[in-house]
Amino acid sequence: MSDRDEFGAFLVGFIVGGVTGAIVSLLYAPQSGQETRALIRDKGIEIRDKAAATTEEAIARAEAAAAEARARAEELSAKLQERGKEVVASAKKASEDVMESAKKASQNITKRPAKSGSSEA
Repeated sequence: MSDRDEFGAFLVGFIVGGVTGAIVSLLYAPQSGQETRALIRDKGIEIRDKAAATTEEAIARAEAAAAEARARAEELSAKLQERGKEVVASAKKASEDVMESAKKASQNITKRPAKSGSSEA
């Protein structure tokens, strides 16, 4: 987002600087009113064309950045899904191991002979 802000500031500065320069040059030019108006019209057209070109370039950059971000997000999503599957498989394996251990422990308890509690004297 910082790049977009910097580019926007650059674009505004470019346009303001261009307009200011054009006005100052026209005010100090030793020309007749008709020539000055023609020059103003020509400069206006030139500035409009430059602004249109700059806008098109900005739009193209924004679309490219959006496409790149979308591709990166899809890539990260796929990695996250894969990692999620690995975690689920690991948890399932761990639970199966615990169940197996519990079964073995249960079988060992039931197989032990009962101790007689009476003592003969």
